[in-house]
Amino acid sequence: GFSARTIAVFKEIGKPFKTVDILPDPRIRQVLSSFSHWPTVPQVFVGGKFIGGCDIVTEMYQKGELQPLVEGAFKKQPAAPAR
Repeated sequence: GFSARTIAVFKEIGKPFKTVDILPDPRIRQVLSSFSHWPTVPQVFVGGKFIGGCDIVTEMYQKGELQPLVEGAFKKQPAAPAR
């Protein structure tokens, strides 16, 4: 399905990512859709910013636009404190 295709794109990029199964809880789906103004799943966020669903993510990946966006999100993360 669409979620599996989206996950495959992120696996190709090779950076860690997180998935959240929102199907069991209709409240989560409702809040997420109102937050993103996007009615369908998957909903992809990179660096806290909503970028779209499967078709948009796939197109961005094919155009080479998604990879730098993901890389940039990793560069913005604060460094872990030294132990």
